[in-house]
Amino acid sequence: MLTKRLATSLPKILKRNIGIVAPALQKASDPIQQLFIDKIHEYKSKSVGGKIVDPTPEIEKERKAELERLARQYSGSSSTNMMEFPKIQFKDGVVEK
Repeated sequence: MLTKRLATSLPKILKRNIGIVAPALQKASDPIQQLFIDKIHEYKSKSVGGKIVDPTPEIEKERKAELERLARQYSGSSSTNMMEFPKIQFKDGVVEK
């Protein structure tokens, strides 16, 4: 039963995936499509490193305000870096004999 279902649905899945991926792998014949693809590649190259692409001063100010609000809400200090994973240290207790 599973093989019959797989045999009927596999061609559909392959056709869909190839239909989605094939245009991205080919060179666009339409100049508007090529411009769109070039802009996507340009945007992806700018966004490397997890930073905001082309931020305005208002966006940076809002981002900083939100990070300060989160730092106050969850750690009580605005000097805490909310963009890094917290360092957790476990201390061994004294064992009595």
